[in-house]
Amino acid sequence: MRTSIVKAKLARDEPALGTCLHLTDPSLHELVGLMGFDGIWMDMEHHGYSVQTAQGLMRAARVGKTDIIARLARGEFMRMGRILESGAQGIMYPRCNDADEAREVVRYAKFAPLGERGFDGGNPDMPYCNGSMDEYIQFANDETFIIIQIETPQALENAQAIAEVEGVDVLMLGPADFSIMSGIVGQFNHALIRNAEEKIAQAARRAGKHWARPVGSPEDAKRLLDMGARLLFTGADILMVKLGLERIQSQFSELGFTFDNQLSGGAKHYLQKS
Repeated sequence: MRTSIVKAKLARDEPALGTCLHLTDPSLHELVGLMGFDGIWMDMEHHGYSVQTAQGLMRAARVGKTDIIARLARGEFMRMGRILESGAQGIMYPRCNDADEAREVVRYAKFAPLGERGFDGGNPDMPYCNGSMDEYIQFANDETFIIIQIETPQALENAQAIAEVEGVDVLMLGPADFSIMSGIVGQFNHALIRNAEEKIAQAARRAGKHWARPVGSPEDAKRLLDMGARLLFTGADILMVKLGLERIQSQFSELGFTFDNQLSGGAKHYLQKS
């Protein structure tokens, strides 16, 4: 296992920035890794690729130094070990509603005495049975980090208790799902969203932890950094590709080219609606 870039920056109270990759071409993960982003948000909650595919993407990312932060679906505890053995540095856990569930995440993501993660060692994280068990287990516990997403009003009420769970490193607001579950769909400037940010920031600060959020612009990032957030995520590969293609169409339309663009609404991250 490699030292986590994100965890090192958070320990120094420095901001860390990640981006989300949905496409499964290893070259893209290699590119982002070489460009020095702090983290790649690997979204296995909403996208259907397998652990085997994820392993290949992580292998490509290891050409650089970027952390892999894997978001699994809620309740996929057994899958956590396989993802960590494949080389992920971080686990992002969605829709966690209380401290008991957060403790369950720690149980499966950490070795004893913090948790009950099972040992193998014959995978990239050790790597490949190279080293002593005791040193590896300690190193893995030290370098693996856990992000718990706060995405419901119930979770927000329990944010302080979740933050105080040993082994949880970061609380992260999921603004899209939180807006849906709060009946304010897509209203990212709503008072309920701002209140959630304040409560999560306060809970993290009191527990000596960090907090995170996806952002849609540098201006939004500045506001959150001023509130104490230190882990931010921005952008997604599918939108970056679409924006580039739209730019080509716009430029060449001036020369008389026409396009039957069935996605003519324009590429925009959902957070840019705020």
